[in-house]
Amino acid sequence: MAIIMINLFKNLKFLHFQWLRLAYLNLSSGGQCETKATKLEEEEEYHFIGEAAAMEAGVSYECPIKQVDVTVPKTDDPTIPVLTFRMWVLGLSSCIVLSFVNQFFWYRSQPLIISSISAQIAVVPIGHLMAKKITKRVFLKGSRWEFTLNPGPFNVKEHVLITIFANSGAGTVYATHILTAVKLLYKRNLTFIPALLVMTTTQVLGFGWAGLFRKFLVEPGEMWWPSNLVQVSLFRALHEKEKRPKGGTTRTQFFLIVFICSFTYYVAPGYLINMLTSFSWVCWLAPKSILVQQLGSGLEGLGIGSIGLDWSTISSYLGSPLASPWFATANVALGFCLVMYVMTPATYWSNVYNAKNFPLYSEKLFTSNGSRYNILSIIDSNFHLSKEQYVKSGPLNMSTFFAMTYGLGFATLSATIVHVALFNGSELWKQTKGAFGEKKMDIHTWLMKKYKSVPNWWFFVIHVVNIATIIFACEYYNDVLQLPWWGVLLACAIAFFFTLPIGIITATTNQTPGLNIVTEYVMGYMYPGRPVANMCFKVYGYISMTQALTFLADFKLGHYMKIPPRSMFMAQVVGTVVAVIVYVITAWWLMATIPNLCDTTMLPADSPWRCPMDNVFFDASVIWGLIGTRRIFGNLGAYSNVNWFFLLGAIAPLLVWLMHKAFPKKKWIPLIHMPVLLGSTAMMPPASAVNFTSWIIVGFLSGFVIFRYKPKLWERYNYVVSGGLDAGTAFMTILIFLTLGSRNISIDWWGNNPEGCPLASCPTAKGIVVDGCPVF
Repeated sequence: MAIIMINLFKNLKFLHFQWLRLAYLNLSSGGQCETKATKLEEEEEYHFIGEAAAMEAGVSYECPIKQVDVTVPKTDDPTIPVLTFRMWVLGLSSCIVLSFVNQFFWYRSQPLIISSISAQIAVVPIGHLMAKKITKRVFLKGSRWEFTLNPGPFNVKEHVLITIFANSGAGTVYATHILTAVKLLYKRNLTFIPALLVMTTTQVLGFGWAGLFRKFLVEPGEMWWPSNLVQVSLFRALHEKEKRPKGGTTRTQFFLIVFICSFTYYVAPGYLINMLTSFSWVCWLAPKSILVQQLGSGLEGLGIGSIGLDWSTISSYLGSPLASPWFATANVALGFCLVMYVMTPATYWSNVYNAKNFPLYSEKLFTSNGSRYNILSIIDSNFHLSKEQYVKSGPLNMSTFFAMTYGLGFATLSATIVHVALFNGSELWKQTKGAFGEKKMDIHTWLMKKYKSVPNWWFFVIHVVNIATIIFACEYYNDVLQLPWWGVLLACAIAFFFTLPIGIITATTNQTPGLNIVTEYVMGYMYPGRPVANMCFKVYGYISMTQALTFLADFKLGHYMKIPPRSMFMAQVVGTVVAVIVYVITAWWLMATIPNLCDTTMLPADSPWRCPMDNVFFDASVIWGLIGTRRIFGNLGAYSNVNWFFLLGAIAPLLVWLMHKAFPKKKWIPLIHMPVLLGSTAMMPPASAVNFTSWIIVGFLSGFVIFRYKPKLWERYNYVVSGGLDAGTAFMTILIFLTLGSRNISIDWWGNNPEGCPLASCPTAKGIVVDGCPVF
């Protein structure tokens, strides 16, 4: 009897501890630690479970990542309708509108990406209005085709699917660069059908890779995709009814406060005081000094002291700093400082590769005397490189900074392979073996087992048909696309090889190493003199991988929000196809409407249609595709020593791994993430120093200071703040453009000058003559 009483007391004590623990977590994180799950016998009734029951079922109740554990709800209700009439109407509308708006803004001198968060906010009142006004009548009642246009209140699951549709239109279709480069910059003919085929097949090819690697990049709790937590927090703020704490605000109220403040404030940097975009006060200290302006310019120089008081400047290229874990932010900060404040000054002022003949920071292509290179003069009638004209014009040159960024791209490539092999190899092997047997699941994966998964053959069929279509297009339109069939298969092999390691890095650090260089490098060696072949090879080899990561991130968002996988798949496929059609039609319309679109040699300096991203893509196609790898980075080129970066990149993570093995108790050593560190400046150019300095400051305050010293405040409001800033900035940007920008209404005063550093882009070598710059 005594033994029985002791055991009973122990069990009651354990249950009491668990009850206190759950109550504490529920109060501190807004209720997300309450848990509903299926009964172990797979009954339809759902109920709350505790840690003991979850462990008994082989399920990890606590998520391995703290940020996920305190942000993502651990509940589910599988009876909530998902594929509703509201979802289709609002989802397709969001996809079409965002696709049009983003492609329209993409060509602007200050490109703007309207994220899906804007649609995520905008559809809420419309969804609730439709739930109130649309008839609840049941059609074809009693038959297998029974349906209703209004199944009840507007719910979070259909809201998530609407956002997935919006994600398809958020950003741009990268293959549009091919259309722009060929028609507008190379001045060659490209008809609508091959352009549509390239753009569609590029996007759809990512589905195949996503299907292959979803077991490795979606189901494991360690693959947490930090950027998704912003949207999860926003969904909860918009749908969960929360009691306002005494003296505080609910998350919904706080979101509205941040949204209104962001919306109102953006009038200043977006229209009244453009200088706030890059506040480079150092340049004012010596208005006639090239050196001072090179040091202080946030747009054309090192950005010392420069800061952007503008959320679009902060989040435009690296995403929201509030979504980046601190260790990743620290790696980006260290990498940026090494590049901008050590490597760039050392190479420029020691005149490596005649650096002083060119601007300190530029993505343009030059002749040896510092003038712009005439690209069209070295192309023959077959759209190939004219070797005779190239010899006559002289070798192509680039700024030393631009050359070094390619070197860092080489290092990132080799560092990624070595890092994943050393630090993630054993986990990948365990997951591979676990795919064929029982494995431990976290609570979210367990809850998702209630739904039918997407069969692998769905992905396989789409993948095979898509690759066949690509080969057909490249062979049938070979005179335009230039890519042979073996190039398509090689591009697919590269995408297959790199999707998993890049996916691991993205899913754990929120940073995606830019490995487009590997595709350019390989094709530039194997098939030089054909720029369109190189561009197509890049989009099929690299962008299909990037698109796969987008699909995987969406799958993880659906995983967190407990969306049926088959519904997610359908929304992604339909949204992708619709977005591509809208993108290509919009681009075609703009090309026919705006004179000299993207052609910086024909447009005035203050033109709003200078297309910076497309011009960078064009320059890369010249370097790698037209002229070829050998004549730039090979034995025939001036930049062959840059290839040593491949070796440096491979050695760097090995040194970190050896340090970790030598000092296993030093927890900070494995947080040195060489692919992120070396690839931190992959977006430069077109990103500039001010984008990084501002992003790093905000990331430090959020990810280190507040997360460490005010953890409850961070848990409750961090991602809500990020969503509010995104939405407020996006809505005000659209409003300014529609009411003022489209009518060319502006305020002409010194506060609207870019930053006041006009000499930052001047060369400093003797005898180099450039308009607007002093001659030494």
